[in-house]
Amino acid sequence: MMKAWKSGLAAGLLLVWLPAASLAQATDPVTGFARDPVPVAAWPSGKKVAVSFALFVETFGFGQGPVFRPDLASRNPDLVNEAFRQYAIDWGIPRVGRLFKELGVPLTVVLNSEFLAVHASVWKEFRASQPNAPIVAHGMNNSNHILPIGRGVAEQRAYVRKTLDTIAAVTGAKPTGWSSPSVYADRDTMQAIAAEGITHTIDQMDSDVIARLKTPDGSLVLLPYPVVTVDMGHQLTRMKMPAQIETLWLDYVLELAHEARADPARPATTVVVGIHPFVIGTPDGAAALRRVLTRLKADDAVWLTDTAAILAALK
Repeated sequence: MMKAWKSGLAAGLLLVWLPAASLAQATDPVTGFARDPVPVAAWPSGKKVAVSFALFVETFGFGQGPVFRPDLASRNPDLVNEAFRQYAIDWGIPRVGRLFKELGVPLTVVLNSEFLAVHASVWKEFRASQPNAPIVAHGMNNSNHILPIGRGVAEQRAYVRKTLDTIAAVTGAKPTGWSSPSVYADRDTMQAIAAEGITHTIDQMDSDVIARLKTPDGSLVLLPYPVVTVDMGHQLTRMKMPAQIETLWLDYVLELAHEARADPARPATTVVVGIHPFVIGTPDGAAALRRVLTRLKADDAVWLTDTAAILAALK
């Protein structure tokens, strides 16, 4: 459990009282490891909802990756779906970087390590607009170099180490955050990333509040990453347009803010919102995201931030 803050600290965070059942040590349903809640009374400046938009900067390989037109996926070459993916990389990623810079909103980057070599010029352009955005490691790529699930902790550690070393060699800093590629991880993954120096992950998809997972090789802060706020699943699987996802994001975050105002004693909440250049890297997608960010900036209960700032506020 986190220690209570001493009075007078700048961030103003305090552990809040919760019923005994909520504070009792729980068992994580996926890993079986002990998992404790990390309740926070308020975020800096008294904010009650911490929101970090996390842009997924991914590489797939020709003929692999998200499919916009399933009816054309059997073609060889599949020009329509390949163009869908390539546009997102070449135009979508830089556009999102510029948007967050223009609005002065912090951004978190979730990065496939192989992207740095395969799309070096795109990364350079994007990083110029977001030089300080914290990087969350996202494995090697999102198609044929994902985690070696089921092959033991040692192989997963080697995979994680190579991912981190590749990112550090290009960016100059080794990430301390992790997101499993294709949201596919298991018990060994959590132990492996902790052993390799990872301190936090966004693989937790089942909570509104932060928790701490205790693995045999160290503990991990679990930052909430809700399934229902991820844009790509809504567009590709549920056929939702950016304007519809805009409404979902606003309803999700503003309802958390409403709950906080209705009951100030409730613990502060956190949500990492996954965004993908296939969805919000298009002009219409960026317009929808602009409206979301502008509206959330105006709410005095919402803290638009990044994952590094959230972690720093917990210390």
